[in-house]
Amino acid sequence: MKQKIYIFFFLFGMLLLPQINYGQVDFNKTPDDDLGDNEDKFQELFYEALKQKGIENYDRAAEAFQKCIEIDNSVPVLYFELGKSYNKLKNFGAAEDALKEAVDKDPDNEWFLDELYGFYASQNEYDKAIKTVKQLVRFHPDYKEDLASLYVRTKEYDAALEVLDALDAEFGISVSRDIMRNRIYEATGRKKDQIKNLESRVEDNPEKESNYLALIFRYSENNEKGKAFETAKELLKINPNSQLVHLALYKFYLDDNDAEKAIESMKIVIKSTEIKPEAKLKVLTDFVKFVKENPEYETDLIEATAMVSDTNNSKTVIELGQYYLAKNNKEKALENFEVALKLESNNFEVLRNVMLLYIDLKKFDLAKEKSGDALETYPSQALLYLINGVALNELNQPKEALESLETGLDYIIEDTKMEADFYNQLSKAYTLLNNTTKAKTFSDKAKQLQPPN
Repeated sequence: MKQKIYIFFFLFGMLLLPQINYGQVDFNKTPDDDLGDNEDKFQELFYEALKQKGIENYDRAAEAFQKCIEIDNSVPVLYFELGKSYNKLKNFGAAEDALKEAVDKDPDNEWFLDELYGFYASQNEYDKAIKTVKQLVRFHPDYKEDLASLYVRTKEYDAALEVLDALDAEFGISVSRDIMRNRIYEATGRKKDQIKNLESRVEDNPEKESNYLALIFRYSENNEKGKAFETAKELLKINPNSQLVHLALYKFYLDDNDAEKAIESMKIVIKSTEIKPEAKLKVLTDFVKFVKENPEYETDLIEATAMVSDTNNSKTVIELGQYYLAKNNKEKALENFEVALKLESNNFEVLRNVMLLYIDLKKFDLAKEKSGDALETYPSQALLYLINGVALNELNQPKEALESLETGLDYIIEDTKMEADFYNQLSKAYTLLNNTTKAKTFSDKAKQLQPPN
């Protein structure tokens, strides 16, 4: 809703009210009738109404404005202020009547019309709001956009599109109107109309990159990938320096098995100063998946990941960690998982990967510390007790290992493989303590859980 600044107008008009309505007063002349008394009473009541309104005492303000009207019912602004006071008091019927009276007395007053429009909109009386805002459009084009929005609310989509088309033709494209237009297309399922509108924009303004990008997106959304690809290539011809178009092109090239061009587009995206980090990381994530199936391009992946060394997207870093883990490059996998864990400290799967890699890479001090800290957050996770016990055994701390392993046994739920691992580690701890009897007992238990050959 438009916020109208009418204080100057209002005060200026009010200060002139006595002169306008009653003429010039000679205060040195002794009154020979009651006009002077009425004028004094009117002013007294009017300023009392303003005072009560100022302290948000709207019932008294409304009472004072009503008494002013009883003295002179020809002043439109009195009904305007009375309507606003009633609105504050939630006396909506009286508020509407007063505001309509103000408009009737001064039908060309933008402030009065705007207040009545705002009242109807707040009451969800959209048909009445439409009727009022149609009177307002002559004051400012912004009201035309309000009119389109009201048509959307009343599901008069053709009327809304007609208004939007007229505004676009007169003032050019705007983001707010495009959002409204897309809402209409989505609500009505008119994807063909949406695409037709974008096609005409490209035709009318072939130098504007955003028109092509919007059309590429809508083609893709409508599963018209061939048209989307052709539009992207057309944009590249018109603007060879476009960076944003490569957000679409890399994917099309991958789908077209043109790996070289896909890699070229991907690198342009990664290096771009125009493209947001989250979009770059989406491209990088897709490329990680591509390299899993096409390992001959790993060198390009390594180059690309170096370009995004300041990444702050855990999903992409996790993807990279999984990729390096699959390649058995545990050091590189751990490096990425550690970064991911800093970004997403509550991700248990990442935490698990980090600790298991600590064990595999013989970083037992780190495994002991990390698993000990993790047990404070996840005290019922058997795996953490096992990792902690392994680390403690490797650090030649068998007593502490026994304590952790024996506690963890209670949290194993139907996992014979993990249970066997616990028994093997308990056997190792007792071996370190030279208790061969118990060591053999747990070793035998572990063997019993092993599946038959």
